[in-house]
Amino acid sequence: MSVQGYKIESRPPEARYARGWHCLGLAESYRDGKPHTLDIFGTRLAAFADSTGAIRVIDGHCPHMGADLSTGTVQGDNLVCPFHGWQWGGDGGCKSIPYCKRVPPKARIGAWETCEQNHLLFIWHDPEGRPAPPDVAIPRIDACFSDEWSDWAIDEMVIRTNCRELVDNISDMAHFGTVHGAPVDYFANLFEAHKATQLMIGRSARLSGDAQLTALSTYFGPAYHITDMSGHMGDQEIHSVLLNCHVPIDLNSFVLRYGVLVKKIPGLSEEQNRAMAQAYVEQARQAFYEDVAIWDSKIRIDNPLLCEGDGPIYQMREWYQQFYTDVEQVRPSSVARRVVELNPGNIDPPVLRHVFEG
Repeated sequence: MSVQGYKIESRPPEARYARGWHCLGLAESYRDGKPHTLDIFGTRLAAFADSTGAIRVIDGHCPHMGADLSTGTVQGDNLVCPFHGWQWGGDGGCKSIPYCKRVPPKARIGAWETCEQNHLLFIWHDPEGRPAPPDVAIPRIDACFSDEWSDWAIDEMVIRTNCRELVDNISDMAHFGTVHGAPVDYFANLFEAHKATQLMIGRSARLSGDAQLTALSTYFGPAYHITDMSGHMGDQEIHSVLLNCHVPIDLNSFVLRYGVLVKKIPGLSEEQNRAMAQAYVEQARQAFYEDVAIWDSKIRIDNPLLCEGDGPIYQMREWYQQFYTDVEQVRPSSVARRVVELNPGNIDPPVLRHVFEG
């Protein structure tokens, strides 16, 4: 007779992509006079900069005969189809057809809402087609506009799993020590409205040597994650801002972009400060591959069996579900204010704890 164990529930991911702003990397990289292919949200889109420098994103296939617009050319304010030369504006309208005076009234394709902040390009996704409300606007990072900080050093990679596995990390305290060799002394989460915040105090040989590392990080919506981090390397205090953002390719893969801003150290050259920022990116990349190694062989689990030392995984997932629910159907509990604290190191309340006080 076999002994019955805990029954794991593992449902396929919901056939839907999250409502919210998604980061597409450095805005300036799209201003090269060429169209850019975006395979995201289960479809193909085309991005290009118009004559004013504004970056436009439109549906990627021409409704005339199906050509890939992202392989076309940019002419002025329009993206020209490589197959028959139909010209498409950033608003999704067909502006001209080289062999026809009259543009068909139905000649329109989808145009996507975008914005720029912190030198980054963002695209808005909403399954219901609603525009982005002002209260979810991407906040300004002052360090991006300060000569005292480095420019973004950004790396990207394709991860072959559902993006919920990545977002779980905002509340998964226990994995930092086991997977990354970074034991945690204090860990807290705040969930409220469209934001999920984590305060973590611990140790990381890679990012802070033997000194204490403090990281305050927030998801602004489902896919844009910023961390303010402070630690030491030897006698030198290091301040950094980490970018951790993703865009789903399909239900089981996403593009991860990881970037770093580092406060410049007086006495170092510009080249030395840039090298330090790039070294942080490489360390972060190695850390993510430690997660990827787990994701490659784990299964999706919808009813994780937790213990009292785990972080608030279920509370996080309820918060996260709001982005996969029609606006009118979002449950109050998904956006309610919740604070969960864990203090395995029995340290005094941290200075930044005021973030979690009402």
